[in-house]
Amino acid sequence: MEHQPNISPEVTFHHPPADDTKKRIIKTTIVLSVITLIELAMGFSIYFIHKNPDYSKALVLGIKGCIVILSLAKAFYIVSVFMHLGDEIRNMIMTIVVPLMLFIWFIAAFLWDGNSYKTLRNKYDKHFQERTAEERKGAH
Repeated sequence: MEHQPNISPEVTFHHPPADDTKKRIIKTTIVLSVITLIELAMGFSIYFIHKNPDYSKALVLGIKGCIVILSLAKAFYIVSVFMHLGDEIRNMIMTIVVPLMLFIWFIAAFLWDGNSYKTLRNKYDKHFQERTAEERKGAH
């Protein structure tokens, strides 16, 4: 048998060039910073809108909705870059994203159901209505 000194039995991994990695890190930092600054500006605008006695609740709700959407976009970007899901195949991404969406849906459903229970309890439970009415009278 012939000896082959140039072939190694090890599995090696070649790192991508450092310039590409640096560019990706800088791009990620800039994108996340810009989104964060936009969220902060929207949060401060809500603070100043609340100082006005005749503020629009719909406007505040809309701004809060935009902040939530931007936060979800940031979360998606972070998962895509730092967990390397952006480089994976679609089935792998769906394996992680679908259970996450189901978990978010469960949280929303439980919050909705809890609010419904609280509302119906206030409407149909006469003992609870009387007790809360007495507490309100005692507070004034």
